[in-house]
Formats: sequence, C-alpha cells, structure tokens
Amino acid sequence: MKTYNNLYSEIISLQNLILAWRKARKGKTKKAYTKDFEENIAYNLKILYEELKNQTYNPKPLETFILRDPKTRKISKSDFRDRVVHHALCNIIEPIFDETFIYDNCANRKGKGTLFALKRFEKFRGKVTCNFTSKGFCLKADIKHYFQEVNHNLLLEIIQRKIKCEKTIWLIKQILKNKVVIERERHRVLH
Repeated sequence: MKTYNNLYSEIISLQNLILAWRKARKGKTKKAYTKDFEENIAYNLKILYEELKNQTYNPKPLETFILRDPKTRKISKSDFRDRVVHHALCNIIEPIFDETFIYDNCANRKGKGTLFALKRFEKFRGKVTCNFTSKGFCLKADIKHYFQEVNHNLLLEIIQRKIKCEKTIWLIKQILKNKVVIERERHRVLH
C-alpha cells in the first residue's frame, strides 16, 4: 500500500490556504462571520499560516444549535477560520482516500452528488425488479449521532495506514479533539 509523507507543507502553504478560504466562503459570502474574516483577509490567513507552521493552532470551540427542519437535529458548527483549515487539509488528503472508496459511495465526493446517487439507485432498482416487473426492497438507514460517536482512535489508525506525516496527523488530532461549548436553538420555518 502506498503511504504519504511530508504533506504538511502542502497543507499549510499560502496557496492552499487561499484555495481553502475560497471553498469555505462558497455560498456564505453574506454571512457576518465570513465578512468578519475577510475584513482583514491577508492578516487572518497569515495568522492561520503561522499557527499551523508553529503547530500552535487550536480550533475554536464548536457552536452547537438545534435545527428543526422538519425533524429535530443537533448541529455542531466550526468557526469559519477552522473551516478554512478543514478545507486546506481536505484539499491535500481527499485525493489520497478518494481512490480507495467504492464507486457508488456518494458521500461528499466530487462528481457524485444527489443526481449521480439517484441515477445509480434507478439502475440498481431496475436490475433488482427485472425492469420494474417485480417487487424490490430498499433499506434506508441513518447511524444516530455518527459524527459524535465515531471511534477517533480507530479512525486515526485507518488514516495512519496511508499518511505517515506526523505533522499532518497532529493537525487531524487537533481537529478531532475539538469540543462543543456554546449551545443555542434555531428554528427554521419552511414555506
């Protein structure tokens, strides 16, 4: 199995941080937290770079809120600057792991959104039902509190099989150890 070393300099490069900031702001340019970060974008990216370079980076506490849309869900949200770091990390490690996923995995993958998933579902539905002439069954499932409950040690073991860069592992650990501090409730009214 191929392993990867020396990824950290790519992750924290100013070029990658700028790309990460652009991805983090997509669809959120009118949000106050995006505007606040962008008021002094050069300074904020430079501070983030220095913290990452010196390994003094610590994510800000997650903000948690309740969303009723229509079912009740507890959502934890990272600070905008931390989302920039998440994108910077994913820009570099995503291609490493993407090639190991099964073809039909559609979870947050480029070119494999909802439309792709629906087309694949219809293809398999046609096969299972002999072109819709017989019954077929589909299991719809959700793993309750998956992101809160996933075993971080096991996750790190899996990641470390491919990534041998100690600084990259340090950054992943910093992100994984982030905790919830603020809790509030949001109501979303759908028309």
